[in-house]
Amino acid sequence: AGFIKSPLSQKRLTQDSVELYCEAIGNPIPEIQWWFEGNDPNETYAQLWDGARQDRVKINATYNLHSTSTISIANLTDDDSGMYECRASNDPDRNHLSKSPKVKWIRSQANVFVIERPEIVFQVTESSDKVILTCNISAPHPTITGHKWIYKEKILQEDENTGAVTSYTIDGKKEEHSGIYECVFEANPQITGQVNISVSPQVMAYKKSEHGNEGDTGVLTCKNPSFPAVTSWSWHKSGHGLLENASGRYIIKSDGNKTELRILKLDIEQDTGDYFCNGTNSFGSGDAKVNLRVRSRLAALWPFLGIVAEVLVLVTIIFIYEKRRKPDEVPDDDDGGSAPLKSNATNHKDKNVRQRNAN
Repeated sequence: AGFIKSPLSQKRLTQDSVELYCEAIGNPIPEIQWWFEGNDPNETYAQLWDGARQDRVKINATYNLHSTSTISIANLTDDDSGMYECRASNDPDRNHLSKSPKVKWIRSQANVFVIERPEIVFQVTESSDKVILTCNISAPHPTITGHKWIYKEKILQEDENTGAVTSYTIDGKKEEHSGIYECVFEANPQITGQVNISVSPQVMAYKKSEHGNEGDTGVLTCKNPSFPAVTSWSWHKSGHGLLENASGRYIIKSDGNKTELRILKLDIEQDTGDYFCNGTNSFGSGDAKVNLRVRSRLAALWPFLGIVAEVLVLVTIIFIYEKRRKPDEVPDDDDGGSAPLKSNATNHKDKNVRQRNAN
């Protein structure tokens, strides 16, 4: 057996997690084990298994063409500092209780240093449409080489200052910028704190006005884009009061920052009106209004009927116009009979003149 990847030494903070990776080859495929030796001089190597240390240790191994194994330890404490050893062997007698293996286990070691997590004190200050976030890290702490501010995995600000205090300024009111902000102190290991901007629910309707056809199902929806999430939702109708699922016609589905009201078999007289969605969390409550209009089933035919009416009016106008228009002048019978006579007389006269000229 031989290693193709060995675990690497790492520094971590208490309450963090660590992951070590080991990979070995051989024929036959070798087995991989994990062992640990603490910093106490009297402590000896002890084998680690999946679920050890109150289920904080997880070991995943695969044996396909070669061996790979990963050990991860969650919620680190000072006692997790020490030497971690990856052992590999493919000797058939490697796990025999009485026989010694012909080929010894090969070993690869890595140190894990667990450092006490320094305390980070945060502060949120409001001043003239600005919100100032501040993080202050307590001593002792590792050497700081810079800072970052992160919101929703997006870097808002970064610098290379070495101070123990970092600030970030937000333009606007905190109701418009609530959420979880991270202040990061660049060090080895990296130290991260959280600043929460918490407000009462800023409830909004997906659409301020909704339309539905009589007999169909109406759907009204509200959301809360602010932090923290809504813990309870309710719906009211103007002039009606609280709406509940038990009524049979109303179905309310709420999930965190979203709520939906479904109204079965819409009725023009009963369901038209203003509806209010209300959200509540530990910082207060907020609501929004949705206006619902219910149309008759014949409403879909109105555009078609309008077009038909316009066509009928246009045809009627054309017909009346054609009827009232004067007909073209037609020559009467007397004029028609005299014209040819006059023409014949003229032709006869012209013929006589030509004959005299010829003589």
